[in-house]
Amino acid sequence: MPGLLDWSVLVLPGLIWGASFLFIAEGLQATGPNGVTFMRIAVGFATLSCIPAARKPIARQDRLMTVLLGIFWMAFPLSMFPFAEQHVSSALTGMLNGSTALFTAAVASLIARRLPDRGTAIGLAIGFAGTVLIALPNLGTSSSGSSDPGGSALGVSLILIAMASYGVALNLARPLQQRNGALPIVWRALGVAFVLTMPLGLPAVIGAHWSWTPLLCLLALGAGGTGVAYVLTALAAGRFGATRASATTFLIPVVALLLGVTLRGERVELLSIAGAVVCLAGAWLIRRAGILRDARP
Repeated sequence: MPGLLDWSVLVLPGLIWGASFLFIAEGLQATGPNGVTFMRIAVGFATLSCIPAARKPIARQDRLMTVLLGIFWMAFPLSMFPFAEQHVSSALTGMLNGSTALFTAAVASLIARRLPDRGTAIGLAIGFAGTVLIALPNLGTSSSGSSDPGGSALGVSLILIAMASYGVALNLARPLQQRNGALPIVWRALGVAFVLTMPLGLPAVIGAHWSWTPLLCLLALGAGGTGVAYVLTALAAGRFGATRASATTFLIPVVALLLGVTLRGERVELLSIAGAVVCLAGAWLIRRAGILRDARP
């Protein structure tokens, strides 16, 4: 039976990532979207730099793929969320992140150039239906609740584009991590993202109007959501396997919803909550199909 340490390694990443959308919303009170992205990546990179194992060398042939990982896993999608949260709530952003597994499975099928198996296909269909249900009630209102159909549609679109980028990145990350270990790959990918986001992000951070709450939130976002959570997930994958470790992502929509509603007073429609449940059910079916497929002789 897993002990307290084992449960902590499994659960804490989902809690941290679920809270990250609240931290983004608070960070936007001090600086623009580019500043939020650069700050979290810079702090996350500095945090992982303190771990000696992260600086281990990687195979020469994997360097280019690691650069691509820094773009598709870090620089690009992490830039989308702050822009999205200018138009939609942190709760909605977190709930839509429940579709990560769906996009990962869809991209895997495209890369393999074959249709997914029956279980995965059913999970994808259910999951994407849930994603539509999450977004549907929010296409006519902004994050503040005012009428803003164009802005809210843009926000939802940016989140879904980020999810597609995650889908590409996670398929790139798996073989890289298997050959080199998770921490050296993540640390280098963050380094690439740090360089790419600096030209627009550093001026935004310097020109920000800082107060304690946004500053502490972005420090927590960087050290936790862009640093420690990756370390814990790597530990969980080593102790329990990647499939079980990835279950932590199911906590993200729940935590984001609770924090957005209770701490920021965000309004979330019941249809969106139902959609999040449907989306997570689809993701669970995809995970189950993968476990059954791997268990076949």
